[in-house]
Amino acid sequence: MSAFDVRDLLKVAGQREAAVAATGEASARVPPAEAGAKLPGPAISPLVLAGLVRGAEFVLIAGFGLVLHQTMLRGLVPLGLPYAAAILAVSGLALALFQAAGTYRMAAFRAFFPAALKLTAGWSLAFLLVAAGMVLAKVADHYSRLWLGTYFAGGLMLVLGGRFLLAQVVGAQVRKGRFDRRTAIVGGGPVAEELIRALEAQGDTGIRIVGVFDDRNDDRSTDVVAGYPKLGTVSDLVAYARQARLDLIVFTLPISAEGRILQMLAKLWVLPIDIRLSAHATKLRLRPRAYSYIGSVPVLDVFDKPIADWDVVVKAAFDRSVGLALLVLLSPVMLAVALAVRLTSPGPILFRQKRHGFNNELIEVFKFRSMYVDQCDHEAARQVTRGDPRVTPVGRFIRKSSLDELPQLLNVIRGDLSLVGPRPHALQAKAANTLYDQVVDGYFARHRVKPGITGWAQVNGWRGETDTSEKLQRRVEHDLYYIENWSVLLDLQILITTPFALFRTQNAY
Repeated sequence: MSAFDVRDLLKVAGQREAAVAATGEASARVPPAEAGAKLPGPAISPLVLAGLVRGAEFVLIAGFGLVLHQTMLRGLVPLGLPYAAAILAVSGLALALFQAAGTYRMAAFRAFFPAALKLTAGWSLAFLLVAAGMVLAKVADHYSRLWLGTYFAGGLMLVLGGRFLLAQVVGAQVRKGRFDRRTAIVGGGPVAEELIRALEAQGDTGIRIVGVFDDRNDDRSTDVVAGYPKLGTVSDLVAYARQARLDLIVFTLPISAEGRILQMLAKLWVLPIDIRLSAHATKLRLRPRAYSYIGSVPVLDVFDKPIADWDVVVKAAFDRSVGLALLVLLSPVMLAVALAVRLTSPGPILFRQKRHGFNNELIEVFKFRSMYVDQCDHEAARQVTRGDPRVTPVGRFIRKSSLDELPQLLNVIRGDLSLVGPRPHALQAKAANTLYDQVVDGYFARHRVKPGITGWAQVNGWRGETDTSEKLQRRVEHDLYYIENWSVLLDLQILITTPFALFRTQNAY
């Protein structure tokens, strides 16, 4: 089932949940988030760590070969193509053999001595293969044997020394819980117990179960499941995920319970968290590649966190580098706007407003002040309309041209915002006198990624006033499309298109 199929079904389930909420039957209880315990910081992606280690070791090995040549053979033997080819061959073969031996897994990063044996074997085999190639090509006499011997011994010591230090750092971070995949189990009973036992039987999954959530309150769902407490209902799980770091949700309900699963997903899909359906105890048997695996436990993918692992690194680097460049490039314009605001109406130049950011966290967004100080609406309880008397003459111009948004480049550099993403809305923003999240089912799914200065909705004409539910619905639909289809190229397309979109000012006041 595709993500789009699931979303269509969630709209129906969401209507059911809204009806339940309207009767007051839904739980409002918020479970304690590991009271008294210091929660770990942001998770470190093992995939990103492995990539960084690969890159660092390639640079270390190749760099050592070059430095060794310049130290031992400079002025005697030119570097030339033969030595450069040998250095690259050793570096590439060594990394390939390290990879084949499994030394780029978390278990290898944590346990130095077992990994050291594999690294030594891989390093030795790489040199053996390169030496064999030299002999077969009849070029072995062109290389210094002293250089080769020193490269072998010194390079191995560098690699092992680096891995020893890495094991100390990784071990410290593991003890802090930075590599844990903090996991919530949805559903109780024997099936949940069996899944938990299977996960605990494997020592290298990185899974840390935080508790069990279940809507049932009968004998099928006890207060403790396999030693883990029941922390509340699925509604409580949403509140928990807003308060504490949570990386994975695993359903233990059978696939046949489609109605219950959809009702729960209608609440949970708004979270920036991987959601899986356990296939451990199901009688359904699919081909092995139809599953993904937590260790050796099979699961079916329902939702993935939209931007994860290397995508997070790429988007953050893109935001910071391009954001800083735009800040420098547009600084004369920003200075001119700041002077205009300051000279035409008394009060501060910048306007600060609380808005919802990633995963509904509160962030403070900067804008150039466009209203008279005594009429500023920090909660956005009343939308700005055409000819609004609260807006200053300069404010009217900078709002239409979106120049008032330029200080948000500072938010990008601070990490609160992205350059491109769903626009962050004020806390009390309304459409047709109704709060946004009450107008559109799944509205908070926009917050599964970091909000942005501009977005797919804005370049497609959905910027400015959202005085009707239809306008808000269209904006949310565009935001969800962006989240599902994110790429750096899409971000570039939106950035390049944004200046042209600013000429369409019919909805901007």
